[in-house]
Amino acid sequence: MTFTLPRAVYLLSVCNGFLFINQSLLITISALIGFELADDKRLATLPMALQFAAIMVTTVPASLFMGRFGRQAGFLLGNALGITGAIIALISLFSQSFEGFCVATVCFGMFAAFSNYYRFTAAELVNEEQKSVAISWVMAGGLLAALIGPNLANWSSKMFDTEPFAGPFAVLIFVYILSIATMLAARLPAPVETANTQPVRSLGEIITQPIFIVAVVCQMLGYGTMNLVMTATPLAIQAQGLGLDSTAVVIQWHVFSMFAPSFFTGSIIKRFGLIPVLICGVIAGVTAVGVNFTGNSVAHYVTALVLLGISWNFLFVGGTTLLTDAHQPAEKARTQAVNDLIVFSTVTLTALSAGALHHEFGWRAVNMTVLPLFALTLAAITWLAFVQKKDRYET
Repeated sequence: MTFTLPRAVYLLSVCNGFLFINQSLLITISALIGFELADDKRLATLPMALQFAAIMVTTVPASLFMGRFGRQAGFLLGNALGITGAIIALISLFSQSFEGFCVATVCFGMFAAFSNYYRFTAAELVNEEQKSVAISWVMAGGLLAALIGPNLANWSSKMFDTEPFAGPFAVLIFVYILSIATMLAARLPAPVETANTQPVRSLGEIITQPIFIVAVVCQMLGYGTMNLVMTATPLAIQAQGLGLDSTAVVIQWHVFSMFAPSFFTGSIIKRFGLIPVLICGVIAGVTAVGVNFTGNSVAHYVTALVLLGISWNFLFVGGTTLLTDAHQPAEKARTQAVNDLIVFSTVTLTALSAGALHHEFGWRAVNMTVLPLFALTLAAITWLAFVQKKDRYET
């Protein structure tokens, strides 16, 4: 991979790292905070679910806002919402308010809804040949989260004697400020009205394309399966009598495996094509489930979540790259909005169901649930490969 991408792509990568520092920290402690604050322990993962619900609800307005006012304005607004959420989380923890913490995670979700467009923004800054590499580099920024995010819970837990979970949210305020500074340095171009030489298709025509359907399925189920298992993992670790330090180690390795492959995922896609990369993503996910069936030690959790992270990376980066070929420039705002609405609706459902599924049926049931979803993903990829082969044959 040659380092010829625009400077803004690398700064977007850093901003994406800040996004996933937030995400990985919440993955590590959100269910535990929910379990501590909620009277009904089945609602332990409700704050995380509300975060993804907020992403789902904000996705379309965020895309339309950025289409009107520009990417940079949208990203700055998103970070301001993140700061608001961190302040509310601090107040809620000291007042032992479950409802207040839920409001805070809604703010975090709104921040993430804007920030999830980093990957599409990078693709817009480069030519067609560099798209998969630019997307991969932005996703690679999440490696910052692997190095920092999960350990924030331990590093900052002693900031406040009366509430160990409050420290990470105080640190998050500083993270959001750094993100704002980095975004200002990126100097993303303002939206430009360009003449469209091709007819703008109806939304129905866009979303019924095989390439759009499979792009959405890979992102939706790749993210959904990962999120279901990942969200339940801290609860499974806790059920084995293991501490927060074990949870932090497992999540750290998981987040590392989510983003480290991004340094070469784009190059692999260019070398071998999208279909093989997507299939490898499915195989890694199924293998992760197999590991979870074999034991409940920290080593088992680490190995399974490393494989799950690789699965997410191949399916999410691959699906995002695929989506960029499903629309014309004039169609991007609507197409990307519908894509992320579907993807994060699924992620919301998995976050909401993870706690109840684990509480009622156990860790094995959580893993059994994702197997049919991986099968469906593989079927969709196979269908696209058949369609593409048929189109090449007919032309």
